Amino acid sequence: MRWALVKVCVAVTTMVVVAFAVPLGLVIREMARDRAFSNAEREAAAIAPALSITTDRDELEKVVASAASDSGMAVHIPASGGADDDSGGSGKAGGSGAGAEQQAVDIGRQRAAGKDIATTRKLGRASTTEVPGGSTLLQPVALSSGEIAVVEVYVPEAEVTNGLGTAWAVLAGVGVALIVGSVAVADRLGVRMVQPAQRLVESAHELGEGKLGARVPEEGPTELRLAAVAFNSMADQVVQLLANERELAADLSHRLRTPLTVLRLNAASLGDGPAAEQTRAAVAQLEREVDTIIRTARDAKPQTAAAGVGVGCDAAEVVRERMDFWSALAEDEGRKVRVAGVDRPVRIPVARADLVAALDALLGNVFRHTAEGTAFAVDVHNGEDAVIVLVSDAGPGIADPQAAMARGRGSGADGSTGLGLDIVSRLAESTGGDVRIGRSVLGGTEVRIWIQLDGREPERRGHRGSVRRRRPAKLVSTFNRPRSLP
Repeated sequence: MRWALVKVCVAVTTMVVVAFAVPLGLVIREMARDRAFSNAEREAAAIAPALSITTDRDELEKVVASAASDSGMAVHIPASGGADDDSGGSGKAGGSGAGAEQQAVDIGRQRAAGKDIATTRKLGRASTTEVPGGSTLLQPVALSSGEIAVVEVYVPEAEVTNGLGTAWAVLAGVGVALIVGSVAVADRLGVRMVQPAQRLVESAHELGEGKLGARVPEEGPTELRLAAVAFNSMADQVVQLLANERELAADLSHRLRTPLTVLRLNAASLGDGPAAEQTRAAVAQLEREVDTIIRTARDAKPQTAAAGVGVGCDAAEVVRERMDFWSALAEDEGRKVRVAGVDRPVRIPVARADLVAALDALLGNVFRHTAEGTAFAVDVHNGEDAVIVLVSDAGPGIADPQAAMARGRGSGADGSTGLGLDIVSRLAESTGGDVRIGRSVLGGTEVRIWIQLDGREPERRGHRGSVRRRRPAKLVSTFNRPRSLP
């Protein structure tokens, strides 16, 4: 397409240059010829007054020498008879007899043929004729005797073509410059059109190969820019559909863990007996099957971009609601629970369903991986540009936090898929925040969810792309302050 555009532009520009340059070159040649013959006419007209006064050879030679710029002028005066043609005379001594004839006078070098000179004298109008080395201008001039003299002015070919080569060279240079310029402009226009089209093709191939992050820059001509916008929108929808499909399978399976935990705890209180053992075995088998589904869905999930900022929700309200749900189970197991920072609204740019799933994943881990009677707490810290949600427990802690944060991995034990922390990580990273695992003031594990409010890009990335940034001053004191359970 690029070369086709260049060829079309070269052809069109060449035709335009030829259409204008050829007629202009011919006009310039005619102008040069007219200029040369105009100069010859001025030279011929310069001796006309002298011819009308005298036909003396010596005088005319002086006039021709002074009027002509070179030796290219000649004057042809015809022979003529006397004014009185009678045969009888008075016989005056020393006088010219009546009937005496004047001889023809030719001054200068004659180049034109005699018949051309005679024709000009007969017709009485100027004419030009070709001679070796150039042309001659034959200008008739009336004498006082009534005869017609002919002034011949030689015009060399070099004078006719004087400056013509330079003018044609300038025209040719302008034409070549126009063609080269049109090629450059056509090439730039071709690149501007072809490159976006090539990127669109490459991105379509990448998307077809499963590279769901392929996008097309929205630049170039209007049509290609609209095509890029449509392609990017389609790619986003494909990514979203695939992500939703796989995440739905994984998240729904993971959310089954909450009722499974309740079933497992209730099965543990059934006591001994074949029915109780069968119930506990069935619950354990169900947990393993759910874990298998979660891992399978997780492994099949493509690497897509992080979800964008949701519609937002009140973190304090969500925490209160989920703690009301888990408090009943905590009371049955004798766990002490503390909630802080939820006495006033805390708006965050996260969808409510995502925050609910993240809290359920963390609280489910507390019940699943700590013994009965282990205390836990949920704290919400609200700052100017970030919100921190802390989930702490008094359990044994996590020996390798980095391994626990690895995407799609768990502790390796039964009932651990690693998807819970991955759900939490994706929630935080969608806002530009991160997730940290450390030692809590209760002595066990502390999971800190950093939710960014201003949407700034991460300053520096650490393990798994987690963000390491300076904490707001208002959050530092509350984040490090030890808290005791009631």
